[in-house]
Amino acid sequence: MFLTKDNKIKWNWLAWGAGITLALVFAGVFWFDKPVYLFLRQFDFWLWHLFDKIFDAKIWIAASVIVLVVFYIRKIFYSKPRYRNSNNQPSFQTFCKDFWYKTRNSYAVFVLSSVLAASIVGKVLKIVIGRMRPLFFEALDKTGFVPFSTDWAFNSMPSGHTFASFAGLIMLGLLAPKIKWFTWTLAIIIGVSRVCVGAHWPSDVILGAFIGMVAADLVKSLLKRYGAGIIK
Repeated sequence: MFLTKDNKIKWNWLAWGAGITLALVFAGVFWFDKPVYLFLRQFDFWLWHLFDKIFDAKIWIAASVIVLVVFYIRKIFYSKPRYRNSNNQPSFQTFCKDFWYKTRNSYAVFVLSSVLAASIVGKVLKIVIGRMRPLFFEALDKTGFVPFSTDWAFNSMPSGHTFASFAGLIMLGLLAPKIKWFTWTLAIIIGVSRVCVGAHWPSDVILGAFIGMVAADLVKSLLKRYGAGIIK
């Protein structure tokens, strides 16, 4: 996406990507959201509702944590604790150091960090933007914005499932290039499914996808270049 082979951010590409994304979001809000939404709503079926359950940001975070803990437990069986305190006894601080040392290069750390970063940014934007969900359009023929609302009904932009799934699946594709055709395609399908089920507008998905992609790139860049030195 916006990374070089040595994990440096292509800032000029990122700037262009941000500009194009914002242009598409504004075009969606003022032009194509309604016709595209009405078209995609015709393709609502049971699989998209299953995606709604399994690709939620909370599920991404919980699954990543579980995999990370399992990975660490497995590592324990093959190596001794690396860190000890002055009395040669384990402590919480030494446990944290040992946990980081053993898991810092695992896929789970990268995916969890990416999804968390995207979720924080996405949640803040949801509240600040305060966009009405499409249900208002379908039920009352109303659209609009209620900024700084924490109500789910006014937190449509960006799409949470989309930014979490793009953050996780783009990251997996970056770490395992041989499967990126699958993970990146799945991310796009998940994003489109959010419109098909009537949960989001197309521009919500576009912004969510961009947030997820940028989160994956920034997290991979930071962890690959500096992650090993976070705890020494």
